[in-house]
Amino acid sequence: MRSLGFPVFDADNHLYETEDAFTRHLPSRHKDLFRFAEIRGRKKLVVRGTLTEFIPNPTFEVVARPGAHKDFYSGNNPEGKTLRELTGEPMRSVPAFREPAARLRLLDEQGIQAAVMIPTLASLIEERLKDDPDLTVVAVRAFNDWLHDQWSYDYQGRIFATPIVSPCDPEQGIAEFDRVTGRGAKVVLMRPAPVAGFRGTRSPFLPEFDPFWARVQESGIPVILHASDSGYQDYLNTWEGKSGEFVAFRPRSFAYAADGGRTIHDTFASAICHGMLSRFPGVRLISVENGGSWVGLLLKNLEHTWRQMPREFTEHPVEVFKRNVWVNPFWEDSLEGLIDLIGPGRVCFGSDYPHPEGLSEPLEFADQVGYLPSQDMRKIMSDNMFGLVGAGRTTERG
Repeated sequence: MRSLGFPVFDADNHLYETEDAFTRHLPSRHKDLFRFAEIRGRKKLVVRGTLTEFIPNPTFEVVARPGAHKDFYSGNNPEGKTLRELTGEPMRSVPAFREPAARLRLLDEQGIQAAVMIPTLASLIEERLKDDPDLTVVAVRAFNDWLHDQWSYDYQGRIFATPIVSPCDPEQGIAEFDRVTGRGAKVVLMRPAPVAGFRGTRSPFLPEFDPFWARVQESGIPVILHASDSGYQDYLNTWEGKSGEFVAFRPRSFAYAADGGRTIHDTFASAICHGMLSRFPGVRLISVENGGSWVGLLLKNLEHTWRQMPREFTEHPVEVFKRNVWVNPFWEDSLEGLIDLIGPGRVCFGSDYPHPEGLSEPLEFADQVGYLPSQDMRKIMSDNMFGLVGAGRTTERG
């Protein structure tokens, strides 16, 4: 076990769902909303009668090994191998990917004191229900009940699973937020995207959603905005004359080059320019698994917009970002530039374990910040997330 000399908090761990994650608590009248179908000998997920391959293997019985795509994401792929070629031999899911007791033992082996535990398959739910807020509420509630069954929201003060919240219907969004926080949630998960609506999607940061954000501010619970299916593939498709969804392990060069953090950039531009973070300055938002390269462009754009139309803002937008937002960068990012922009007090370590694009050994992330003064390194690897989640610290396990 590698030791950093202080308790480490990982902002980005993942679980793999069981097959009944969406259906165990789904009301019987919606029994066909999610189902599995066997296609060419493999189980695939069908949502509202439409096949989705956003996650190619939605049962997670066999998965790519943690860190298998490290060369791809570090830009070390001179032979131009596909992600499937780089994946190598897959592995069967182990109990630590599926349930908390085994995961806690693994965290001890990895030298991690606490971790946010984020679902994997659930990232596809909202995009496929974006025309129906009522159905979105039903599906989210059913998933949250499964998550509580399987992991709890606060497992021994060390594993903090993230129930989903959506203010697509503000009243029901508040009710679900109160329900999951009442059951122990210390952090909640929101998709960085517009929310569902019968007349089209719209930003969750518009004034019509203020009652939801007032409740979030009152609670003190931080909100994680984790990379998800945010619907941007639709826009990218218009450039290539194609249709269909983004599929993991089948990247297209144009999508990788063109997106470049567009989703999360636009999410925070809305949170600031539509005024939510000024109306509710106590709301704390954490960007997870969106990288950090987009931050510089957003701050530049906000600064320029402020100079052009200062009356559009009640306070300087760059200062709003630095007050209300924390960022978990990719391990392969140039962290020095991000830390210079927002300071070590707003940067959080996350390994993305056990996903193949993450780190096979989470504490390798410490090598990226080893040049920092010890107190700054500790902020990034420990103190920032402990402060945000309100979890108790203990001395490092040994």
